Formats: sequence, C-alpha cells, structure tokens
Amino acid sequence: MKGWWWKGISVALLLYVVVVGLRTRLGPTLVHASIDRIAPGGASLEATGYNTHFLRETPQAWLENDGQRICATHVEVVSNNSFKADFNVPAGLRSNLTSLWAWDAKDGPLVLRDAFFTEGLGQGMAGESCTVGSAPRKGFNFPNRSILNETIRNLFFHVPMWFTMMVLMTIAFWQSLMVLRTGDPAADRKALAAVDVSLLFAALGLITGSIWARATWGDWWTSDPKLNGAAVTVLIYAAYLILRGSVPDPHKRARLAAIYNIFAFALMLVFTMVLPRLTDSLHPGNGGNPAFSQYDLDSSLRAVFYPAVAGWVLLGLWAYDLQRRYARLKHLADEVNDR
Repeated sequence: MKGWWWKGISVALLLYVVVVGLRTRLGPTLVHASIDRIAPGGASLEATGYNTHFLRETPQAWLENDGQRICATHVEVVSNNSFKADFNVPAGLRSNLTSLWAWDAKDGPLVLRDAFFTEGLGQGMAGESCTVGSAPRKGFNFPNRSILNETIRNLFFHVPMWFTMMVLMTIAFWQSLMVLRTGDPAADRKALAAVDVSLLFAALGLITGSIWARATWGDWWTSDPKLNGAAVTVLIYAAYLILRGSVPDPHKRARLAAIYNIFAFALMLVFTMVLPRLTDSLHPGNGGNPAFSQYDLDSSLRAVFYPAVAGWVLLGLWAYDLQRRYARLKHLADEVNDR
C-alpha cells in the first residue's frame, strides 16, 4: 500500500469525527417527570428537559395514551429546562402506560415515552383528541436517547474499532490460507502482523465497551453473550501468539499457526456474530434488541458514523502496513546475522 493519499484521508476523517462528533449538541428532549402515575381527575407535574429552550417560548404540553391526546389546561415555564403543567385526566384511557409530550417552535416535538402508569382504564376517551404542534426542530443535532444520553457519541469509537478488528482478522485469515497453499514465509509474517494489530483494536474495543456499559447498564462488565464472546475471541487470538512462541522450527510454526488461525477466525464469527443473536442480550442488534440502524442511527449520526468507520479501518490498515514492513525488515536483519 504505497502512497500517502489514503493515510491522509484516514487522518482527515478521524479529525472530522473527533471535532464534529464531540462538539455537536444532543437534540433537546424530556428526561424526567415529577410524578410516575396518573389517575382520572386533576394531575399536576413538573417536567425536566435537556438542552431545551422553554424560556424562549412557553411550550404546549400533552399526554398521549394509545393515540389519544389530553392537552394541558395550564403550562408555566420554570426555567429553560423545566415547566409545570396541569391536566384533567379523563377516565377510561385504553393503555396502562401514558407518554408526556411537549412542543415549541425552537425545540420541536419532545417526548418522555411511557412516563406514567395509568389508572382507571376503559374503552378510551369520548370525543376527539386535542390539536397540538408537530413541526420538527431545525438545526443539526444528534438524537437524545433515553439511557444513552451523551454516551451515544461512543458509537463513533467503540463500534468502528470492532469493525477494524474484524477487517484485520479477515486479512490474517486470508494470509493463513496463502501459507497453507504456497508455504510462503512472507504470508506468515503478514498474518502475524494482522493479528498483532487486530488485538490492539480488540483491546480498545473492550475498553470503550466497558466504559459504555458502566454508563448505560450500571456495571463495567455484565454476563452478556456479546461481551463474553468478544473476550473469548481475544483469548483465542492471544493463544495464537503463544502457539507461535512455543514452536522453534519456522516452517512447522508457520503451518501450525496458519491452521490455528483459520479455526480462530471461524470461532470469532461464532462467538461475536452467531451466538449473541441466538440468546438474550442487552447489546443492540442481538437477542431481539434492535440495532442502531433500526431506531437510533438517524441522518445526523450517519454523517459522522460512516466517516468514523472508514477512518478507523484506514488507520488499522496503516498500522498493519507499518507492522508488516517492520516484520520484513526484522526478518532480513535476522538473515544477515545468521550468515
């Protein structure tokens, strides 16, 4: 991979990801309500928002239950990030969970889904729902999702690092096939270089994933099949390095390592791609949970996430190229010393 153009692209993409990914504000949303249950009759609550601008314009507020809306009878702004609202809750709401909505021209629609347990269920309200604003907010913001909140930015680091690891392990797999086919020692060095760099990105993926789990799931590590599968994968490839160090004969070492690497690649696919999809998992995209692409990866996140994947993969290939060249120079130096 001669030339610097693709390396320059890698640096430019990652600079863009760091600057835009960390400086872009999260979109406004509702994060808390002062009560968690509503019953037929009067109900007063205080709602708390994040990155909202209620002082600029008093928002509309309403409850939504099974598609029917109950507008607030009175709304009082407390601060930029909070307001008080009064409701007359009718009897007979159909769903046992009710969402809280707000809208103003600056922030657009805001929602705290399933904010309240609902009492006095029945066949629904008599009459029509109230009319509310629905125009979207303007500007470039990242989606503000419950639980994830500001940690959604880790999407630009954690996920691309695992993609990069898998690209490098695929290179190692292919080079191992070349070793068995041709016996070329250069292919063995390339396979080793790819595994070395892939383990670096695997370690970064585990670290960023552990930090993310602590922020969203409340613990540094959970007994999750995706997490456990990733850890087992790292151990399997670490054993590949141990195997190489235990065989002194270079030709035998190359063939044994190639065979092991092929099986390691297959196990990596099983532990990280197959098993998590067949069992219960907290991880997005596994165990019945929707992936980011299905509900969180909107146009603003895509504008940073896709460049992040390309930038990290190119950086991984750059590191692999350097490691491969270092291994070749070391091999030539060893040949000179043996003469």
